[in-house]
Amino acid sequence: MSADLLGVAPAGDVVAAVDDLTQSIVDQAPVIERDRELPAGLIDDLVRAGCFRLLLPARHGGFGADLATAIDVWRRLARADASVAWTAMIGGAAWCDLAGLPRASFDELFPHDGDVIVAGAFSPTGSITLHADGYAVSGRWGFASGCRHATVLYGNCVDAGSDSAMPLRIAVFEPADVVIEDTWSTLGLRGTGSHHFHVENVIVPAERTLDPIGDEANVDTPIVRIPVPTLASLALAGVALGIAQGAVSDIVSIADGKVPLLAAAPLASDPTFQNQLATVDTGVRAAHALLNETIGATWATAVEARPLTPELRADVRSAANWIVDRAVAAVDASHRAAGSASVYTGSPLERRLRDIHTLTQHFLVRADATTVAGSVLAGRPLEAMVF
Repeated sequence: MSADLLGVAPAGDVVAAVDDLTQSIVDQAPVIERDRELPAGLIDDLVRAGCFRLLLPARHGGFGADLATAIDVWRRLARADASVAWTAMIGGAAWCDLAGLPRASFDELFPHDGDVIVAGAFSPTGSITLHADGYAVSGRWGFASGCRHATVLYGNCVDAGSDSAMPLRIAVFEPADVVIEDTWSTLGLRGTGSHHFHVENVIVPAERTLDPIGDEANVDTPIVRIPVPTLASLALAGVALGIAQGAVSDIVSIADGKVPLLAAAPLASDPTFQNQLATVDTGVRAAHALLNETIGATWATAVEARPLTPELRADVRSAANWIVDRAVAAVDASHRAAGSASVYTGSPLERRLRDIHTLTQHFLVRADATTVAGSVLAGRPLEAMVF
């Protein structure tokens, strides 16, 4: 394995490698949509580029990238294809859910010289009970993005034997432990392969389980000091922004050659279109600026090992929602401006429209997250929630 995949080269090398992959990703879009997952060769390309090692610490073979670099990588990938960005994001960041594992177990799962791709689900739709050899686990989990390519999978469970107020325990599985169900037939983000998987009475060693609420992280790195909902909200915003930037580029390319019905000149010459384009572009640039500002504040807090206050978390959640809203507006406007050119399957704008609206269904960027953020800003008490 080359030295750059062992954390020796700077994380910026991953950005350059991703840029080099852009045209190949665009060319493979029809296959990604058809197969509803990334081709194995493209997964290999992402591995070689370092996408799945981006956030891991150097001692685990990673680049230990800062948050801004990681989200920039996902944004760049999303400009080419949202499903590729989503798969890289989940496969390379979901290990943060496992940072509370015993250190020896974490080191074993994430060796310095191995390529690890993680898939799993935090929704506690499994059951877990004590067993002589660890824990017996049964359950079925959905939205396991990239699960067919994963080398490590996990599922969150309800621990009936726990007296905790939130009796949860995550179990880590080998790929051979799980049965993947072909369930991912969706409107958008089709290429993420986010199928269901299930296990039946699998025995998991105790040291490969963790309490996601009560166990402290055993990996001391700034990225794991950021609560997962905060990290994921920013990641989703970055992917959404990339989709929007791609849509604006698409409509600019289309407008120069498209002559609308009964028009005398290309769409690019139309003053109304020019006004709409400038408005959309300004919104996207404003969203990018807010994303960078919010990432900066979050990362500085994590690096200094200061707690992320409810106020900062509220800022992140409301910013993420606003960025996603601006991205949706940009994609919708671009799709509408393209007219009949955007209605056919295979049109990049048709795909971006489906992808961005599928992304909005994630619970972290739904409208109620902004309401909760406003409650914090208004000084009102919070009910139990993921924040």
